[in-house]
Amino acid sequence: MLTFVPTPIGNLLDISFRTLHVLRDAELILCEDTRVTKKLINLIDQKLDFCIPSNKEFLSVHSHNEEKYTSEQYINIYKTKNVVYVSDAGMPCISDPGAILVQACIKHNISYDVLPGANALLTAYAMSGFNKKEFTFYGFLPHKAINRKSPLSDILNSQYLTILYESPHRIEQLLKEIQKLDDTKELFLVKELTKMYQRTFKGNASSILEQFKSSDIRGEWVVIVDSKESSKGESITLEDLADLKLPPKQKAKLIAKLTGQNIKDIYNQLTS
Repeated sequence: MLTFVPTPIGNLLDISFRTLHVLRDAELILCEDTRVTKKLINLIDQKLDFCIPSNKEFLSVHSHNEEKYTSEQYINIYKTKNVVYVSDAGMPCISDPGAILVQACIKHNISYDVLPGANALLTAYAMSGFNKKEFTFYGFLPHKAINRKSPLSDILNSQYLTILYESPHRIEQLLKEIQKLDDTKELFLVKELTKMYQRTFKGNASSILEQFKSSDIRGEWVVIVDSKESSKGESITLEDLADLKLPPKQKAKLIAKLTGQNIKDIYNQLTS
């Protein structure tokens, strides 16, 4: 059996009893970084007085080698041993490795389970005060500025609340990009969730940048971008476009932009 186990995102006391027992009973522990997981187990022993045997086998499974651990050799191990997978912090498979292992379990009919636990995006969402029933989790934006503008523009124009992760090295850059694109957008930011220096910010990009001048912005960030106000009018449909008295070429461009289909194919359909 393979069990996917969340670990604390900053506060050791957030670990669950189930996690402690699963780690104790594991025969093999797969982890994003063996050093981080061994340190966690040592802290559990020291701070929580819960002994997890240190003579277990640890293997490093990260985004660059996860595929390797779906080979026949490891499939047989998962079927015969009690195996645990943990990422460095938080929930496996959420901006962390693990999904490929889940796919392998499903494909090869391996028993698996996912324990509930610490998760930055849901904690930040509950903390934000935004009362929206639907949201989108984006994860990390591309690192290079040239690749960020298009997805960020989509986020700012989305009908859904959007949750992002951002590093301390790019958090000011992100706010300046949002300020330039739409400084009316309400944002919620939280850094170092569950840790000693946890701090929250809410407002538009300009107001938060002003607060940053007197703040320590080191640490990992969760950023929540409010959704676009819904239009009171009705959405444009393909039928609406088809009825427009426009030349086929212009009509094909509009339909292609709305649907993502090939302009040439649409044009051929309109003129056939």
